Amino acid sequence: MWVIAALKSFLLLVISSSVVLGQEAEGIRPLLKSGLNELQRSLPHGTRLLTDAHSIETFLKLVDDTPPDWAAVYGHGSHDERLFALNRERDQLRQGRVEAPGLVTFFWDGELSDYDPCLGGFRIAIGPRMIPTMWGLVRFKPEGLPSELVAVVSSQTRNALQKDAVARTKVEIIVAMTGRLIPEESIIYDFSHDEPGKGMVMPVVRIERLDYLLSE
Repeated sequence: MWVIAALKSFLLLVISSSVVLGQEAEGIRPLLKSGLNELQRSLPHGTRLLTDAHSIETFLKLVDDTPPDWAAVYGHGSHDERLFALNRERDQLRQGRVEAPGLVTFFWDGELSDYDPCLGGFRIAIGPRMIPTMWGLVRFKPEGLPSELVAVVSSQTRNALQKDAVARTKVEIIVAMTGRLIPEESIIYDFSHDEPGKGMVMPVVRIERLDYLLSE
C-alpha cells in the first residue's frame, strides 16, 4: 500500500509542477486609458520599471557590474568566439544575482488591429523597443508570451477606436511586460546587425503579467 501511496504523491507532485511551470501570462487584458500612473498603482510592490536608460543601467549594474569592453570583443576578424566567451563568462559570474532585481517591467510597442467581438477587444501587433544606454543598445527579450494578445475595451472606447481605424489612423499602444530574469542565459550579449561593432544587451525575462496602455 505504501508503494501506491508514494506513487500517487509522486504523480501529484509532477502534475502540480507541470501546472506551475506551464503557466503563462494572461494575454486578454483591459486597455488602460490612464496610462503610466494607472499601471504603476497596479503593479506589485517593489516592481522595477525599466523604461529609460538610467533605470536600465542601474538594473544591469546590479546583475552584471560593468559593461563589456565592446571594442575589444569586436576586435579584428571574426568576433564570434570572443562573443561566445563573453557570454559564458558573464553567465558564470552572474550566478546568485539573477534573483536580485525581483520583478521587472519593460515596454514593447504595440498597435491595435482588428476587433474581435467574441473576445470584446482588439488584437495587438507588437514589436521590441531599442533603448540606447551606456551599456549598448538594450532590447528586452520576453519568454512565455501568450499566443493571443487582445486589448479589451468598453463599447464607448471601441466606437472611438473604430472611427480611427476607418480614418486609417494607427492606434498605437504600450505593451508593458512584467516578469523575472530567467536563471539560464538571463542576459545575452551580441552585436547590432544594423550598426557593425555596436554592442547589444538582451535581458531575457519570463513574462508573468501583461498590461496594455494607450500611448500618451
